[in-house]
Amino acid sequence: MQAKQQTKSRRDIWSLVTLGILGLYGLFLVYPLVNLLGQAVVDKTTGAFTLSYFVKFFSKPYYFNTLLNSFKVTFFVTILTVGLGTPLAYFFARYKIHGKSFLRILIILSSMSAPFIGAYSWILLLGRSGVITTFFRDSLGIQIPSIYGFGGILIVLTLQLYPLIFLYVTGALKNVDNSLLEASDNLGCSGVKRFFIIVVPLILPTLFAGGLLVFMRSLADFGTPMLIGEGFRTFPVTIFNEFISELGGDDGFAAAISIIAIVITTLVFLAQRYLSTRKKFTMNSMNKIRPIEAKGLTKFFIHLYTYALVGLSIMPQLYIIFTSFKNVNGTVFVPGYSLGNYADAFDKVGRSISNTLVIPGISLVVIVVFAALIAYVTVRRPNVFTGIADTVSMVPY
Repeated sequence: MQAKQQTKSRRDIWSLVTLGILGLYGLFLVYPLVNLLGQAVVDKTTGAFTLSYFVKFFSKPYYFNTLLNSFKVTFFVTILTVGLGTPLAYFFARYKIHGKSFLRILIILSSMSAPFIGAYSWILLLGRSGVITTFFRDSLGIQIPSIYGFGGILIVLTLQLYPLIFLYVTGALKNVDNSLLEASDNLGCSGVKRFFIIVVPLILPTLFAGGLLVFMRSLADFGTPMLIGEGFRTFPVTIFNEFISELGGDDGFAAAISIIAIVITTLVFLAQRYLSTRKKFTMNSMNKIRPIEAKGLTKFFIHLYTYALVGLSIMPQLYIIFTSFKNVNGTVFVPGYSLGNYADAFDKVGRSISNTLVIPGISLVVIVVFAALIAYVTVRRPNVFTGIADTVSMVPY
């Protein structure tokens, strides 16, 4: 009897936790979204129901093309990040690579910079007066392609987001049993053929999840296209321009564009969940993949691919660190190095720096606690309400 009461009490506690989570979602997510929807379908002047904002968006190529541009960016960035990150993770799991631990740290660091910083650093390198552009133009007489526009956005986002795929796939490969790879060797399936026939199908659900994350990140990125887009308009930039405009922003139209973005991302998320569910299976790795020593050209190309990709992705951060020590006169670099830039930064924007550290720190603690509760009730206490919480959890992203 007492055991039954304790079990019921535990159920009641987690039921309250679930209702609390849904309540917080309702207050901080559903209510703002409903308010946003109200702005998108209510005429500010008359207060009547209207779809004019949506008609304006889809009827004018100037606005509708931003949607196509965003899809173009997200599609190619997702394909490229999966194409770059997946082989890299497989090489790390399957082969012995010199400096593997250090390279892994560099891969993680390359994804940690803010979009504005990443785009700005690439401008310093490949902009019209960038150090690499200037070297090729003045020393070799070669005019390299511009970093601005669609190509530049693609390069910056791909090199910044492929580590997400790398981390996802690395985790998935830890669950792959090495006996499958050994059996494929015995059956004559090795190398590239084994990678596509054996490995890729096993990690397909992870690729869908990682691809969704990259898709969302690249679709929502504002800083990169804002700095290097130069006429290549994307969704987030258009929303920002409609809210804040020199001629007076139209918040109703901006709200309508935001609703379109939410609907699109929700549909993509549901498609990802459907595909992941169809390909879902459980693996129990009793014999984890053991790194082996590659030989000959295989070893050369594995190291070349790894070092080149990691080097390209970390190069902007290293150059930002280098230039932070250079002396400046106004906005121009002058000969010499010092810590003067750091002294000026803490003197002029010290409060902003501390806010940048404190606010994310507090947010991290809240997120970890909240996410742990959601994960527990979703997995350990499955019901209709926890299912709703699980689905709604992806909406903010």
